[in-house]
Amino acid sequence: MHLMLYIVLALVLFVIGGATVLTRRNGVIALLGVEVMLNSCNLAFITFSRMWGNLEGQVFAFFVMVVAAAEVVVGLAIVVSVFRTRRSASLDGANLMKN
Repeated sequence: MHLMLYIVLALVLFVIGGATVLTRRNGVIALLGVEVMLNSCNLAFITFSRMWGNLEGQVFAFFVMVVAAAEVVVGLAIVVSVFRTRRSASLDGANLMKN
């Protein structure tokens, strides 16, 4: 399989994740869109690492996975906090938590 097809797949996944983040109002679904975008970046890093024959892309992909794990923990904590106060996981309710 040609390596450029992996780049096209990463681009398609990034667009799907971006559209999910921009169109959905549910916090959990928006976090899933961000995760899809981060995974598409990992796919691109690994593909470029394979194309150029070095390991830097794989190291970057590892760090992206660490950041994604931290993002899930913090993001879900915020969504749970919004849900407890507003009884809805909508992202519109997060703006009202300033008080």
